[in-house]
Amino acid sequence: MTAILKKFLTALTVLLLFGLVLVPSLQIVMRTLGVPFIGSEELTRFLLICLVFTGFPLVVATGENIVMGELKAALPKAAQRIVDLAISVAAIAVTAFVAYVTYRTAFQYLSNATPTLKIPFWVFLSATFVGFAGAALVHLWHLRHPPQRDTNISI
Repeated sequence: MTAILKKFLTALTVLLLFGLVLVPSLQIVMRTLGVPFIGSEELTRFLLICLVFTGFPLVVATGENIVMGELKAALPKAAQRIVDLAISVAAIAVTAFVAYVTYRTAFQYLSNATPTLKIPFWVFLSATFVGFAGAALVHLWHLRHPPQRDTNISI
């Protein structure tokens, strides 16, 4: 993942996280003042969905995704390499497939929107597409340039 893209995604996720904290806080303050914040729950859900999916490629790029390394650590080195390759190929296939399905689905729901704020569904689906397509590209990159070695702690 290029440094510019990584910085952009990091800034975007920080901005989304800030919004995710700000919106419920504003709702509490405004409710206390007797002024309702119509659609705050909907906006919070939107921000959470976008945060999770746009942050997904960053998690994959740094090798911080959840793994079950104990079983793999018990295997001989040659078997570990085979398992690593199988995991990478499966991860590429799954993330690329979800990106493709999300892309296709976005065009089926272009006119649909959320009930209160009328946020178009394609915005949610775009965040999902960016996350999974980005993760697929990062997994593809990791075939040639694997992330840091497993740092699992086994007892």
